[in-house]
Amino acid sequence: MSQVISNTALSRILLLLIVAAGVFFFIGFLVPVLAALIICFASWPIFERLRRRCGENATLAASVALLAIVLGIVIPLMLVISYTLEEARTFIAWLINANEYGAAVPDWVTSMPLVGATLAAQWEIYIAQPHQLGQIVNLVSGQQLGGISRWLLSFGWTAAGILLTLLFMLITLFFLYRDGEKLASQLDTVGERILPARWNRFSRVVPATVSATVVGMTLVAIGEGIVLGIAYWIAGVPSPVAFGVITGFMALIPGGAPLAFSLISLYLIGTGDALAGIGLFIWGTVELFIVDKTIRPTLIGGPVKLPFLPTFFGLIGGVKTMGVVGLFVGPVLMALLVAIWREWLREDI
Repeated sequence: MSQVISNTALSRILLLLIVAAGVFFFIGFLVPVLAALIICFASWPIFERLRRRCGENATLAASVALLAIVLGIVIPLMLVISYTLEEARTFIAWLINANEYGAAVPDWVTSMPLVGATLAAQWEIYIAQPHQLGQIVNLVSGQQLGGISRWLLSFGWTAAGILLTLLFMLITLFFLYRDGEKLASQLDTVGERILPARWNRFSRVVPATVSATVVGMTLVAIGEGIVLGIAYWIAGVPSPVAFGVITGFMALIPGGAPLAFSLISLYLIGTGDALAGIGLFIWGTVELFIVDKTIRPTLIGGPVKLPFLPTFFGLIGGVKTMGVVGLFVGPVLMALLVAIWREWLREDI
């Protein structure tokens, strides 16, 4: 009796099933692995110098690098987020009270230049009347205002999930640092077999693109959040840490940081502190000019410039699929797609 399916076909089917099973079990760890890969790509030149100082001991260098990341980035970031949420509690309590009893139009809203009358009219409709604010929140988010406040005030499983993701990311990052050269060599071997004519170019574009995106977007956004947060504190803005963090996240989007400090400047002018509002606007404008014209080009070194639309889609798609980590992973993936697309369109010389 002749064999219906050859041994070669059976081997390929079995291989596909094994790969599919691996992808199925691996998909839950996709977010921490991507985050670890991005950090590893961006910090690899620094790690190479650290490894030379450690006598080419990759395990020791990876341990020192991981300890530096935990002490220098993770712990301070957790402290800032904790303080920000503490400041946000007051605002959440005000939202609940405004939804229950309504809130009269503040004088500073009416006093805002150009937009004060329009904002005051909308405030009367949606905030001054009881339960109107809750209807807006319910329409936009599909949740009741009280449910959203409870979700924000009590982390529960969400916080535990974030901590586990962080732990998996750090573990993955350690092994990427330690075995990075072996993994790169294996990827080069596979890549040259799949794309023999273009792999050398792609393998140079990917690390440069990741480093440029991380440095150009993430670090600059963090810096703008810190600098403008200090400006908010000097200007007397309530909850300067919370607004500084919000400004840092908005700085990831082109035009987000100017919008943030411009709105807060209008708030200060509306509250009667025109000098602080004008000073904050001048501070933000000068800081943004310095960053965009000097610091950002120096840090990035002129690689890929990501257009607005891929940046926006990367941010929104990243947050929707990966949560907070997607704020950083999404734009990096979009930058890689844009870079690979541009390289593919180039004609071989």
